[in-house]
Amino acid sequence: MIDRSPTQITHIRQSLETQIESGLLTPGMKLPSERELSELFSTTRITLKDALLALEAEGRIYREERRGWFVAYPRLVYNPLYKTYFQKMVTLQKRQVETKVIAASQIMASPVLCKEMELSALSRLYQISRLRYLDGRAVSYVEHFLKPERFPHILERDLSQSLTLMYEQHYGIHFSRSRFDISPSAARGEVAHRLNLAAGSPILAITRVNYDQHGALIDCDHEYWRHDAVRISVDSQEAQPWGGGDHA
Repeated sequence: MIDRSPTQITHIRQSLETQIESGLLTPGMKLPSERELSELFSTTRITLKDALLALEAEGRIYREERRGWFVAYPRLVYNPLYKTYFQKMVTLQKRQVETKVIAASQIMASPVLCKEMELSALSRLYQISRLRYLDGRAVSYVEHFLKPERFPHILERDLSQSLTLMYEQHYGIHFSRSRFDISPSAARGEVAHRLNLAAGSPILAITRVNYDQHGALIDCDHEYWRHDAVRISVDSQEAQPWGGGDHA
């Protein structure tokens, strides 16, 4: 049977969308295997895969490496101008959040970091790598790079807590502004592994450079998001007084 037409792909996509919108397929629910779905729709695996990829691009479903396809949760609304720490931003949207520390150490700054953080050659940084979970699912891998002279002994603290609050409570540091660079990218290496993605899968990469209350650059975040898990929403009129940055 030759059924690779756009009509067949659209039929599969709309059928699954209807099941999701009606609540029969709920967020986090695992879909049948591709073989089972192919039989259900009397189609080929190639045609089915095209339909699933279209739904994935729209953020309706997502894949996990070696586990299969799942119904996506609603995207987290991420407003870079919303001046609060990450955990509060998530809980205000009635979502469950958890942060897991992957590694924390002192490193030599790469040429990219030297440029981003206005550092001289052979500079040292603290690197804190963390995995963020929404509703029990790993959605964001974050690498924080801190100037050691500003944060003595921070690696000895509980780094699963809000870094923003830690900065304020233990170091007297408040954010005055942040600079963002947001772009689509592809998951590789540690990012793909931590987010349960196949190498080359689409992700959203966010680089954030933060400045303290005196205008001095203090740290830089590299955030890697599953593209189906986040939606960037910016309204300059909704910007609120600074009460901390978006570090979880």
